Amino acid sequence: MLQQVMTNPGEIIFREVPVPEVKENQVLVKIMNIGVCGSDIHVYHGKHPFTKYPVTQGHEVSGEITELGKNVTEFHVGQKVTIEPQVYCGHCYPCRHGKYNLCEELKVMGFQTTGTASEYFVVDASKVTPIPEDMSYEEGAMIEPLAVAVHGVKQIGDVAGMNIAVLGAGPIGNLVAQAAKGMGAAKVMITDISDLRLAKAKECGIDVCVNTKNKDFGEAMIEAFGPDKADVIYDCAGNNITMGQAIKYARKGSTIVLVAVFAGMAEVDLAVANDHELDIKSTMMYRHDDYIDGIRLVNEGKVHLKPLISKTFAFKDYLKAYQYIDDNRETTMKVIINVSEK
Repeated sequence: MLQQVMTNPGEIIFREVPVPEVKENQVLVKIMNIGVCGSDIHVYHGKHPFTKYPVTQGHEVSGEITELGKNVTEFHVGQKVTIEPQVYCGHCYPCRHGKYNLCEELKVMGFQTTGTASEYFVVDASKVTPIPEDMSYEEGAMIEPLAVAVHGVKQIGDVAGMNIAVLGAGPIGNLVAQAAKGMGAAKVMITDISDLRLAKAKECGIDVCVNTKNKDFGEAMIEAFGPDKADVIYDCAGNNITMGQAIKYARKGSTIVLVAVFAGMAEVDLAVANDHELDIKSTMMYRHDDYIDGIRLVNEGKVHLKPLISKTFAFKDYLKAYQYIDDNRETTMKVIINVSEK
């Protein structure tokens, strides 16, 4: 089979390797689509702190089961699936308490272990989640980032009836806003400085879309929600400006959830956070129930994934996909690699 390998930053080769053998508790998946995310771009530029080269990428993925290990009874050949890319120890404190996304030895396929960017991929059946037969493979490859969003929204508990503000309308911010609305939020406002991303958010049904180059975030919140402002603010941009806005304008006693990953050391006004008794929470990846809830939200028509797909590339054009993203950063949401297209 053909396998992608990033040998060094900015360098991708393809090599022929044997189709891996399936062990008793594993399944063989024919890989159909792979999504490219911001962390992949960091690897491409040599800026991912926890990835060494060479590495086979691919962690946002969809495929079809083609073979079952002898102990696997819960799946069938021909079934559409996605894969949860976390590799965890199962023994540390977080793992023993069901929080394997926080495993002390956590590895992620495509970064610290071999990713799914090959024609076939063998994986433990426990890491496979079925997707509906009527869900496209492109959508299936986007369940992983949707699970990130769902897990982030859940950090506050039940958002039903709440007013939600989301800072950053990139793919994750868009999905956080959609997930919050799909999970019952009364009203959702999203902000960005890109009109294109805000237009995508509006297309996906977000109530209020604000360009903060043109309008102050604090004023926008009062216009959207009244003097009580937002119940929760999700920072999906992850920089000093957005977190600064969140802390400055949050309602006293409310909650800020940091979803985005800061690129460097943050400089934020913790004195204001202290004085306003703000609850600042964070979120890390997802667990299996977030996949299930994300799939349900798509199936119920409450989250729309297709509007986020900017462009699709054939498998052999993996490098062109990265170059396209670099050249079109302001207008690109989600790029998909079609592994079945050579």
